[in-house]
Amino acid sequence: MGASILSDLGTEILIPVCAVIGIAFSLLQWVLVSKVKLSPGRDPGSPRNNGAGGKNDCADYLIEEEEGLNDHNVVLKCAEIQSAISEGATSFLFTEYQYVGIFMVAFAILIFVFLGSVEGFSTKSQPCSYDQSKICKPALATAAFSTISFLLGAVTSVVSGFIGMKIATYANARTTLEARKGVGKAFITAFRSGAVMGFLLAANGLLVLYITINLFKIYYGDDWGGLFEAITGYGLGGSSMALFGRVGGGIYTKAADVGADLVGKVERNIPEDDPRNPAVIADNVGDNVGDIAGMGSDLFGSYAESSCAALVVASISSFGINHEFTPMLYPLIISSVGIIVCLITTLFATDFFEIKAVKEIEPSLKRQLIISTVLMTIGIGVVSWVALPSSFTIFNFGDQKVVKNWQLLLCVAVGLWAGLIIGFVTEYYTSNAYSPVQDVADSCRTGAATNVIFGLALGYKSCIIPIFAIAVSIFVSFSFAAMYGIAVAALGMLSTIATGLAIDAYGPISDNAGGIAEMAGMSHRIRERTDALDAAGNTTAAIGKGFAIGSAALVSLALFGAFVSRAAISTVDVLTPKVFIGLLVGAMLPYWFSAMTMKSVGSAALKMVEEVRRQFNTIPGLMEGTAKPDYATCVKISTDASIKEMIPPGALVMLTPLVVGIFFGVETLSGVLAGSLVSGVQIAISASNTGGAWDNAKKYIEAGASEHAKTLGPKGSDPHKAAVIGDTIGDPLKDTSGPSLNILIKLMAVESLVFAPFFATHGGLLFKIF
Repeated sequence: MGASILSDLGTEILIPVCAVIGIAFSLLQWVLVSKVKLSPGRDPGSPRNNGAGGKNDCADYLIEEEEGLNDHNVVLKCAEIQSAISEGATSFLFTEYQYVGIFMVAFAILIFVFLGSVEGFSTKSQPCSYDQSKICKPALATAAFSTISFLLGAVTSVVSGFIGMKIATYANARTTLEARKGVGKAFITAFRSGAVMGFLLAANGLLVLYITINLFKIYYGDDWGGLFEAITGYGLGGSSMALFGRVGGGIYTKAADVGADLVGKVERNIPEDDPRNPAVIADNVGDNVGDIAGMGSDLFGSYAESSCAALVVASISSFGINHEFTPMLYPLIISSVGIIVCLITTLFATDFFEIKAVKEIEPSLKRQLIISTVLMTIGIGVVSWVALPSSFTIFNFGDQKVVKNWQLLLCVAVGLWAGLIIGFVTEYYTSNAYSPVQDVADSCRTGAATNVIFGLALGYKSCIIPIFAIAVSIFVSFSFAAMYGIAVAALGMLSTIATGLAIDAYGPISDNAGGIAEMAGMSHRIRERTDALDAAGNTTAAIGKGFAIGSAALVSLALFGAFVSRAAISTVDVLTPKVFIGLLVGAMLPYWFSAMTMKSVGSAALKMVEEVRRQFNTIPGLMEGTAKPDYATCVKISTDASIKEMIPPGALVMLTPLVVGIFFGVETLSGVLAGSLVSGVQIAISASNTGGAWDNAKKYIEAGASEHAKTLGPKGSDPHKAAVIGDTIGDPLKDTSGPSLNILIKLMAVESLVFAPFFATHGGLLFKIF
C-alpha cells in the first residue's frame, strides 16, 4: 500500500504551526484596525504633530475639512453609539450563556450516564466492536472522554461566537469614521475586522481539536477506534451551542428589526436607523448577536462535525487499523493548509488591490471566493500527494474499499467547487445586480402581495442548482471513497472557512457602520458609502448562508454514515415500516421547527411594535428630534423574548433523537435523520434566498442607481413601502429559520452518532414490548 511522504513528526509540526500562524495573522489585523482612533483630536504620535508631515499633511487636512473629519462631536457621538451597541450585545450574550451553561452541564451528565450504561458502567476492557480479536478500552472511558470533548466543543463554540461579536462591535464605528476618507478605507477596515474573526475561529477550532486528540491518545494508546469515537463529542458540543446562538440571536435581531421597520419606515416614514426610532439600538445589537455570534458558532460546528465524521470513519479504515498517524489526520492537514491559503487570499483584498469606487466592492468580495478556491485546489493536490499513501482502504458498511490518493483528492475538490457554485448561484438570486431581484423589485409596483408571490417563487427556484451541486458531489465522493469521501467533501467546502467567515462578518459590520452614520447625523455622502458597503454585505451574507447550508447537507450525510456504521446497521431499507415512518416524521421536523422560530419572531416583534408605537405616541418631541427615545426598554424586550423563545425549538432538536432512539430504535432513527436532511436543506435554501432577495429588492429601490430603480422610488413611495413589507416578512426567514435549519440537520445526526452505542444496546423499547 505504501507510506505517506510527510512524516508523523512533520504532521505534528505542520498542524499547530499553521494554527498559530492563523492566530498571529488575526491579531495583526486587529492591530491594524485599532489604529483608527475613536477619540477626537489628533494622535500626538502622528507625523503631523512632530514635524515629519510635509506635502501629504496639507492634502490630508483638506480632505478632513471637506468631509467634516474635524467635527469632534461626530466622533464622540460615534463612540457613544458604539459603546451602547457593544454593551447591549455583551449583556445579551452573557444572559444567553447562563441559560446555555445550565443545559451544557445537564447534557454532559446525560452523555456520561447513557454511554457509561452501555456496558453496565464496567471498567473492564472489551473486545473491539469492529475487530473482535483486539481488546479496546471500556465503554465507561468512552463515556468520560466523550463528555470531556463535548464540553470542550461547547466552550470553543461559545468563545468563537463571543470573540466574533466583540470584534464586530469594536470595528463598526471605526468603519463609519473611515468612510469619511472614502469607500476604500471603510471597506478595508470592515474586511480586516471580519478577517480577525475568520482566522481566530478557524485556527482555534483546529488547535483545540488537535491538542484534544493528542491528549486523549495518551490514554487510548493503540485503540484509535475508541479514541475517535470519544472525539465525536467535540462536534456535538460545537453544534448544540450554535443552535441556541443561532435561534436566540436570530429571534433577538429580527424582533428588533421588524419592530423598527414597521413603525419607523412604514408608519412614521422616517429613514432606517434614524436615532428617533426607539428600536434602533436593539436592531444594531441584533446584527452582532445573530449574524456574527450565531454564524461564528454555526460554521465552527460544521467544521468540528465534518472533521469528527471523517476521523470516525478513518479510524476503522486502514489508516486507523495500521496506526498511520499522518493519513489519519488528513482532515486536519486540509484545514491547516486552508488557513495559509486564506491568509494569502485576504492580502488580495486588503493590500494588493485598492478599492477606489463603490462598484468595485462586490467584485472584490467575489474575487476572494474565486482566489481562495483556486489556491485551495492546488493546496489539496499537494496535501493529498504528501499526506496519503498511493493506495489504502476505507470502511464501507462492513467492507474495506480500496481507494487511491487521487480519488480522495477529487472528493475534497468536488466539495470545494460545489461550495463555490452554491455561492455564485446564491449571489445570482439575491444580488440586486441581476434580473431575479430586479423582477421582485418591479413587482412592488402593484403592492406587497405581488412582491411576496415573486419572492417566494424566487426562493423555491433558487434550490434547483444548489441541490444538483450537492447531489453531484455526494455521488462522486461516495463512488470514490464511500462515506469518508462525503466527509472530506464537506471539509473541502469548509476548507476556506477563514475567508468565508471574513466575508460573512463584513456584512453586519458594514450594516452597523451605516446605522451609526445615520444616528450620528453624518452627511448624506457618507451614508451612501456605508449603504454601498452594506448592500454588498447583504449579498455576501446570503453567499455565506449558502455555504453553511451546502456544507451542512454533506456533513449531515457523513455523520449519518458514521452513525449507521457505529450502530451496526447493515442496510437502511425504506420499504420497512420502521424506517418509512421515521422518514415521514423526519421530513416534518424542519416545518415544525420553522413554525416555532417564525412564531417566536412574530410574537416578539408584536411586543416591539407596540412599545415603539407607545413611545412615539407618548413621548413629547420624539418625532421632532427634541426628545430622546427609551432605547433600553426595546433592548430588554428583545433579550427577554429571545431567551424565553429559544428553549422550545432547541428542546425539539435535542430531544427528538433521544426519544426516537430510546423508544423506536436505530432503524427508525436512521429514517428520521434521512427525512430531516432531505426536507431541511430545501427549506433552508429557499428561506434564506427569499429573505435575501426581498432585502436587496428594497435596497435596489432605495439606492435608485438605475433608470428602472428610479421609476420605483424614492423612499416613501408606494412601491418602496411594498418592498419594506416584503423585507420585513423575509427577515425571520433569512436570519432565524433558514440559518437555524442547517444546525437542526447536523445536530440531530451528530447527537445520534454520539449516542449510537446506547441506542443499539438499549433502544427500541416500544418494538421490544409489542
